[in-house]
Amino acid sequence: MSVSASPAGAPARGRTAWRHPALSLVSTYVVGPVATVLAAAFLLFAALAMAPGDPVARLLGPHASDAARAAMRARLGLDDPLPERYWQWLTGALRGDLGTSLTYREPVSDLLAPRLLTTLLLIGMSALLILVVGLLLGGLGGASHRWRPLVNALSGLGIAVPSFVATSLLIGFFAVNLGWFPTGGAGEGFTDRLWHLTLPAVALSIGYAAYLTQLTSAAVAEEATAEHVLTGRGRGLPRAWIFRRHILRNASLPILTASGLTVAGLVAGTVVVEPAFGIDGIGSLLIKSVSAKDYPVVTAISVLIVTVFVVVTTVLDACQSLLDPRLRKGR
Repeated sequence: MSVSASPAGAPARGRTAWRHPALSLVSTYVVGPVATVLAAAFLLFAALAMAPGDPVARLLGPHASDAARAAMRARLGLDDPLPERYWQWLTGALRGDLGTSLTYREPVSDLLAPRLLTTLLLIGMSALLILVVGLLLGGLGGASHRWRPLVNALSGLGIAVPSFVATSLLIGFFAVNLGWFPTGGAGEGFTDRLWHLTLPAVALSIGYAAYLTQLTSAAVAEEATAEHVLTGRGRGLPRAWIFRRHILRNASLPILTASGLTVAGLVAGTVVVEPAFGIDGIGSLLIKSVSAKDYPVVTAISVLIVTVFVVVTTVLDACQSLLDPRLRKGR
């Protein structure tokens, strides 16, 4: 009996079918992120189901009868098995139905829509501050030995100060003592909202900007001592050209990664800043919903945060592959 063999060096068909570039791209940038979001949503459902407290008791009060509580649990579907409840939520979410709030008795999507605009504006202002301050100070500290100690001291101080401490200091000095900014609220109209959200954006961006400054400074300083950079300086090439063409270009991968993850983390950071400034955004709504055991709202906001983080990391992965061909060959 003869056994057919492929020519030397020719890979077998069965082993290369799944390595098709298109299938690899779909698996990396579509299937993987979607599976991550679905798994995270199920874990959130399980965690909320095991959390202490009963939303029905909070809705009906302590004097409600057992029959009334049982009827309410059946109406809300809280007695259904966890996989069944998750499947019902998932199929509804795909149709745009995120459920009904147990506290406000309104569709969750109606609660999120106006608050999401406020939170997005706050995140946009904070991201702009983080990128401008972090990249400028980090580039200055990494390229200049004279400014590096000051930049390191400022970034270390920014990382050491928590958001709630920065919030109290900003409100006390700029809002109460100087009266330059309002103490709370989101304002009305675009210009008024920018004025009201300035202090919250600064408070939200301090720690993230300091982190980005440190990472940018370290990346630029490391590339500045590379052999090809020293060779270029020895040949008399312009310093600005060397910085733009070699130092900044090679340091762009870690800087891009840190920038993207920082912006993604701002969504979770609003949970601390928004309640302190009295901003009725997604973060404040999440805190109120957790206290009220409003599971549909908590689930929707938590899944939204996870989705934003997964999307940002996926886009970062794609950008890194475009900037560094070695990553594409490795994948």
